[in-house]
Amino acid sequence: MNRLEHYFLAANKWALVVLLSAMAVIVFANVSLRYTTNFSITWAEEVARYLMVWMTFLGAGMALRMGGHVAIANFQEMLPQAAQRALRIVILLLLLVFCAIMIWMGKDYMARARFQVTPATRISFSYIYAAMPIGFTLLIVHLLLIAKSFVLENRFAEVETDTASISGHGEPTPGLAANRD
Repeated sequence: MNRLEHYFLAANKWALVVLLSAMAVIVFANVSLRYTTNFSITWAEEVARYLMVWMTFLGAGMALRMGGHVAIANFQEMLPQAAQRALRIVILLLLLVFCAIMIWMGKDYMARARFQVTPATRISFSYIYAAMPIGFTLLIVHLLLIAKSFVLENRFAEVETDTASISGHGEPTPGLAANRD
């Protein structure tokens, strides 16, 4: 399971890197062309915007995993330990229900928008709206992967940084733990 989770995380991280890189290149090229040749790429703003939408939905699960979303912990910390765990179970279940509803709504948006096309690139809006059900599915997977440690210990996943390529050493080193205790 750890190996499968590792590959899942790596694929999610690389998807974000590719999307951010593509967006940066497109925006840089468009700005450079606009100021050097007075020519603008007609589809650049549209594509960059849709890449940002996809990055948001694909990255939300990673942020959840690390405890990066907004949370109010004061109320929970005032409760006894057993009540804290019960509250975290309720929060977990509410998040799962919310994500499931958002997957259903995202599929509905996709179905409604399948015949509409974007102004510049002329692609179906269903490809843009696909980010919603895919992103919330990833959120559910990330949530289930951290559910046990979240409910039992109020602990999120640790941030891992891959310094092997930078420092020349072999193994990735764990970074800061996103622990809210």
